[in-house]
Amino acid sequence: MEGVVHTGSDASAFKECFSLTWKNPYVLRLAFSAGIGGLLFGYDTGVISGALLYIRDDFKSVDRQTVLQESIVSMAVAGAIIGAAIGGWMNDRFGRRTAILIADFLFFIGAVVMASAPSAPLLIVGRVFVGLGVGMASMTSPLYISEASPAKIRGALVSTNGFLITGGQFLSYLINLAFTKAPGTWRWMLGIAGLPALVQFILMLLLPESPRWLYRKGREEEAKVILRKIYPAEDVEKEILDLKESVEAEISEGSTRINIMNLLETKTVRRGLVAGVGLQVFQQFVGINTVMYYSPTIVQLAGFASNQTALLLSLITAGLNALGSIVSIYFIDRTGRKKLLLISLFGVALSLGLLAGVFHETTSHTPMVSQVQTSHFSNYTCPDYSSARNPGAWNCMKCLKASSPSCGFCASPTNKLLPGACLLSNDTVKDLCHGESRLWYTRGCPSNFGWLALIGLALYIISFSPGMGTAPWIVNSEIYPLRFRGVCGGIAATANWISNLIVAQSFLSLTEAIGTSWTFLIFGVISVVALLFVIVYVPETKGLPIEEIEKMLETRTLHFRFWERSHKSQEKSQAV
Repeated sequence: MEGVVHTGSDASAFKECFSLTWKNPYVLRLAFSAGIGGLLFGYDTGVISGALLYIRDDFKSVDRQTVLQESIVSMAVAGAIIGAAIGGWMNDRFGRRTAILIADFLFFIGAVVMASAPSAPLLIVGRVFVGLGVGMASMTSPLYISEASPAKIRGALVSTNGFLITGGQFLSYLINLAFTKAPGTWRWMLGIAGLPALVQFILMLLLPESPRWLYRKGREEEAKVILRKIYPAEDVEKEILDLKESVEAEISEGSTRINIMNLLETKTVRRGLVAGVGLQVFQQFVGINTVMYYSPTIVQLAGFASNQTALLLSLITAGLNALGSIVSIYFIDRTGRKKLLLISLFGVALSLGLLAGVFHETTSHTPMVSQVQTSHFSNYTCPDYSSARNPGAWNCMKCLKASSPSCGFCASPTNKLLPGACLLSNDTVKDLCHGESRLWYTRGCPSNFGWLALIGLALYIISFSPGMGTAPWIVNSEIYPLRFRGVCGGIAATANWISNLIVAQSFLSLTEAIGTSWTFLIFGVISVVALLFVIVYVPETKGLPIEEIEKMLETRTLHFRFWERSHKSQEKSQAV
């Protein structure tokens, strides 16, 4: 019952998942149709990072105000908080399928509003609608897949939702690159997001409701019909019996109205919430969405000036993210959720330490500002530089921090690391600088350490994606009793989105206030705390039928043991 001795699902789960293609394609159809909710989640996360570069060009008020940039990004997250909270109640009241259909409708409306927005405020309204849809889909899609999957391959199938999240992010960067030269750039980037929502809406209309939700609502015959399509003939009767016992146990406990006190007084739910909510909070606080929302901006902070170059390099990190989620599908039912989380967090902590060191060097060693180079553009000299008492002490970073008005750095035409010019930041000056084959910097400064920053980002993504990227959603789809699953899943998803909002709304402000290096160092310290949390509070749910996880939580509080014993030692202890 400790959840670490079930070895039957290890080696064959990945192969069985793929064998469903010809053995039982119905299960894959359920998983991938619901998983499009993850694609919506991922696409929205990735697309705004590239679109923001061009929104700043169209709306000068956005370019001048960091808070407005953060608001355009994070208002979708604010909408997702509400969507996840409402989604938990809606899942239990109306069903998983209905919640996904409503999420698709909201996302489609938001995409249309964003694509046609004439101003920043209306763009933010569209972002809120998209967020409502993403929030509902983020907790409903893995829940639907989990409840419609055989226990042996449940982790792998729920991981497909994680793969579609990262696949959506990768797709968003491809589309960002495709529309960089098109009229309307960011409008196409944001508007095309409505297509997957429309596709999922049509597919979900053709699929059934979750069999476990149907059974609990008294629609037993409907549930049995679906379970017989999902499970092999030799397993289906045992699954129906387990489900019946779980529902009867809930009824015997009473049918009191679900509220927060009711949840906290139930031992299994309380322990599940500690583990589930904790994982969702730490997933965000180790900084993943600073990378996904602001990836091109981070690349520019590392010393790459061009929008197109920043998008192209960000595409590589998105590709690594998608690759990591494929690794998760392979290992999640072989290695287990907990072990994968620990390996992931260890790598995340190391890579964040590397990023902190690289950005410290990047900002500490920037090209100086040359009076000769600046006087070459005498009509466009940065006012703060002109009035400075000691202009000889100015470097690129100090130039970019000038704020009355904002200024940019025009690099030397012979070598970007040589002293350059500190000039006003506007389109005219940018064109003059480019016209002399110089690089124009407004976010970060020229540096020899830029490629090290990219390596750090790549290591971060490779470490994060297979474990912390997918496992929190998988654990939350498994760990709660059936009666509380929708509400608790909604609470955990809401915690995730609140944490997401805090990180998204504060990242750029933090980098301006304390520097990029210290910001990444803070995330690194949090990842170490997260590693300790997983060791103590997160149980292993690999291979356990959903109904047995409840029994496991009933008997255990803290879960210090996380590394499986060998198969022989398990047999020996069981014999004793």
